[in-house]
This record gives sequence, C-alpha cells and structure tokens, in this order.
Amino acid sequence: MTTSPPIRRLWRDVTLFDGMDTLPEPMAVIVEGGRIVRVMPSARLADDEAANCTLQGTGGVLTPGLVDCHTHLVFGGSRADEFESRLEGASYEEIARRGGGILSTVHATRAASEEALFQAAKSRLEALMREGVTTVEIKSGYGLSVADELKMLRVARRLGEALPVRVVTTLLGAHALPPEFKDDSNGYIDLVCREMIPAAAEQRLADAVDVFCEKIAFSVAQCERVFEAAEAHGLPIKAHAEQLSNLGGSAMAARHGALSADHIEYLDEAGVAALREAGSVAVLLPGAFHTLRETQLPPIAALREAGVPMAIATDANPGSSPLFMPTLMLNFACTLFRLTPREALAGMTAHGARALGLHRQSLGRIAEGAPADLCLWDAKTPAELAYAVQPGRLRQRIYQGVLTHGQDQH
Repeated sequence: MTTSPPIRRLWRDVTLFDGMDTLPEPMAVIVEGGRIVRVMPSARLADDEAANCTLQGTGGVLTPGLVDCHTHLVFGGSRADEFESRLEGASYEEIARRGGGILSTVHATRAASEEALFQAAKSRLEALMREGVTTVEIKSGYGLSVADELKMLRVARRLGEALPVRVVTTLLGAHALPPEFKDDSNGYIDLVCREMIPAAAEQRLADAVDVFCEKIAFSVAQCERVFEAAEAHGLPIKAHAEQLSNLGGSAMAARHGALSADHIEYLDEAGVAALREAGSVAVLLPGAFHTLRETQLPPIAALREAGVPMAIATDANPGSSPLFMPTLMLNFACTLFRLTPREALAGMTAHGARALGLHRQSLGRIAEGAPADLCLWDAKTPAELAYAVQPGRLRQRIYQGVLTHGQDQH
C-alpha cells in the first residue's frame, strides 16, 4: 500500500511579519506536514515549485499565529458587581480585602462542575481563536485547594484536546489565601509546596508554576518557597509581580530563572537588570491596566533600552481583565504603553512564545522548520492590526498546517 505524499500548501504575494519584523517585499510561504518548509520572496518562487503546491491564499498580511501567554480562562461565576463598585470609587485592593475579587471567583469555581467549567471556558477560548490565537496559556488559581486546582488544570488540558489550539497549563495555587487558611498564610504555602505541586507534577497537569507576589497575596519569601518546590519537580516558573507595589518579586523570580515576570507596573531598575541578566520576558497586560484604571505605567523605556523582551497578553479573567480580544490588546499596548505596532505584534508572537518557553521550537515565528501556525489578515500592513479595533479581519487561521478558520483562496 502506497502512501500519498503530504500536500504542500502555498501562500504567495503576502506582506510577511515574521514574528519580529515586517519583510520589505511580497513573500511566499510553503507549508508541508505541519511545518514551514520554504520562506522566500514571491519573485524567486519558481513556476515548477508553485505548480507542486496547493495555493491556499494570496495577498493580505501573514503573521505567526497569535500567542496569548497569560490568561485565566477557566473560572466560575461573574464579577460584574465589582465592575460597578470600581466605577463607584472602590479600588481593586479594597474589594479584595472585603472578600471580593479573587475569592468571589473561588467560591463560584469550587461550586461548578468540571463540565460546566469546560463549557464556559470553551466559549471564551473560541473567542480568542476567532481573533487568531493558536497558542494560549491557561492558569489555575481559582480553586485554592488541591482538588479544585487539579480540577481546573484538567479542564485546561481537555480544552487543548478538544479544540485546534495549543494549550499550555500553569499551576497558580499561590494566587490568593483561601478562606480556610485565613489566618495561616504559611500553612497554605506548605499545602501548595508539599501537596499541590507534587500532585500536579505527578499527574502531568501543569507545564509551569506561577505565584502572585504582592502585599494582598504572598510575600517574596513565600513565593520563593513555591519556586523551590516547583524546581524540585522540574517545573518552570513564572510570577505575577510588581502590579500594585514594588516588593522585588520580579528580581527574585529572575534569580530563579523565571520564564517571565508579568504585570510589572512598579518594576524598578534593579528588577529590569535582573530580567535582562536572566533572559526572562516582561509580560505586559494592558487589559488589566485599562480595566483597573491604573496610572503607574510599566518601565517601557528601561525595558527597551535593556533589551528585555516584552510580551503582550490578554490576562483574560473575570475581574481585572474580562477582555477576550487579542487584537484589542495590541491597540492598548500602543495607546496606553506607547509600544510601537511592531513591538506589540512581536509581543503577541515571538516574545509571547518565549514567555512560555516555546521559542526553542521556533514557535511564534515564520521561518523554515517552524510550526505552521499562521494567520492571514485582511490588511495591507501589520501595523493595521494594532491601529484599528476591528473584528472580522482574520481571513484564515492555520494551526499545525491545517486551515481551521476561513476558506482556501485560489
């Protein structure tokens, strides 16, 4: 029995953003077997080579599939009431201290069945996919018990199995202090380190471990204990840090080789230097900055000057960033944080992949040998994706070489 050779698929005469830069001339990209096999100027594409390909698309802007490297998609309930409270003057910290915020979502998530969590998160993830996301990180952190954190991680794994999208899971057990440990934060950290992380590692439910290092959450010393436990089980680390104050969590995370430090509005020069030295990514979350009406800007100029990679993500969650539109984040990154459109798009492709440790696979890039995760947009230049908040521009979404959104264009 003979096996047919894999189909070679061709996109030609596209404006190509390769994950870092826009190439200066119309380009051609050939995909075979889920990998990019040829990237070249269209003018150099030989007739016989084109004839051996199935033409998938022409014109438009071709980018890597978008990488949303920081989300909290699995959760129960709603926090629309807190949205109203903030508009009436309550701060994020005030809401959290009176039992709202993360803990209100914890109660709803614990009460929800695994199936209910899956169906709700599926709709949110599909919204991201319609906006070009091909890789997404999903954190736990709304269970805050061993059983409920593992429940959330199982749902996240199932989403990656059910939908054409790459799901990276992160255990965020140290997200907030659960009610049963109200006066014993060290006791809860013991639970995270001695039971939660080992269980997630043994069941292979987590690809990384995260913490919320902040005065309303956990101290630098407590977060370091979590990192040491993660390292003992071979799991990479990440950190929510310097969002509301400067505790030095980012620098500590960098000393442990963190993949990323996220939020970082209050990051100082020492923290920037530590991220640079460690090669960690600064993940900027303009959706939370916008929703919480923050005024402290991340140190963009210092990060840029130090050469620290800056990723952009939705931070999609029920409280501080109930936003499920990745291209809106590109616009926010430019208008709120003053990134250039090139920096913003790199932040949601190449640098987003780096924040998940996937850059070694060339994920987030359009290069020969890279995974064929691609987006073809109805646009003339990549800058338009950040410039205009305009749904419906995604002409084609390609995941691992397979068209999952749109139609072939001949």
